[in-house]
Amino acid sequence: MLFAIISEDVNDSLQKRLSVRPAHLKRLQDLQDAGRLILAGPHPAVESENPGEAGFTGSLIIAEFDNLAAAQQWADSDPYNAAGVYAKVTIKPFKKVFP
Repeated sequence: MLFAIISEDVNDSLQKRLSVRPAHLKRLQDLQDAGRLILAGPHPAVESENPGEAGFTGSLIIAEFDNLAAAQQWADSDPYNAAGVYAKVTIKPFKKVFP
């Protein structure tokens, strides 16, 4: 089943994000390689694809997991969690309708 992992950053998270971004992206690449990643990306703090020092306010990942517990376990071990990037992470089942 698909799950949406909706993360909200702590204030001034940019440097924390940058410090562990390669490890975070590696995990997403592993999901992609397994054919389980639907989409992933951050929420810019300003209306720009490259927000610079404004940074980001959170992230959205939609991926396939066996169940909610597996999605939660995957999210809990995200390097962004260990680095203190996220203030809150919400995981919900997701039903893709379009496209």
